[in-house]
Amino acid sequence: MDGLSIVIGIGLSAACGFRVFVPLLIMSLAALNGHLSLAPAFEWIGSPEACTVFAVATVCEVLAYYIPWLDNLLDSLSSPAAVVAGTITTASVLTDVSPFLQWSLAVIAGGGAAGIVQAGTVLVRGASSISTAGLANPVVATVEVAAATTTSILSLIAPIVAVATVTVLVIFAIRRWNQRRPVIIGENRQIPM
Repeated sequence: MDGLSIVIGIGLSAACGFRVFVPLLIMSLAALNGHLSLAPAFEWIGSPEACTVFAVATVCEVLAYYIPWLDNLLDSLSSPAAVVAGTITTASVLTDVSPFLQWSLAVIAGGGAAGIVQAGTVLVRGASSISTAGLANPVVATVEVAAATTTSILSLIAPIVAVATVTVLVIFAIRRWNQRRPVIIGENRQIPM
């Protein structure tokens, strides 16, 4: 196992936080074309059948996020799915490693990266729904699809850049969130941060 495989896995897992199936489709296409090596137990991801299933699932997922009431429901359902997809994504690219290390890294790094990014998208969509009555949600959906696609492709061609970009975005989002959140002191006093 090389460190680059871990970085590729984390980048693809982070992309799962934006959209669950986009990274899996891109992984499948890359494996089918010989641009991505998969762990032996995950070679099925690079099969034509899996690629077809991921393509159909991606189209359905992307279109569903443009339906106003369905997008918020999907956010709540896709949070655990994103963590599972992130875990599988990382595990699938970790070759020549013991199963214990493979799954430990997959759950902690892959599932964690997907979960953090997914939590951010849930917060953004929630804020968009509240502040614009959902009118801006199609814009949010478009940005999320673009982010999932870009992060997935970048993870395969420049994995360190992909992970660095996602890390910077997460840090920016956390700082932004902390600036808007009031700090409660005592029972009734709030001090904005």
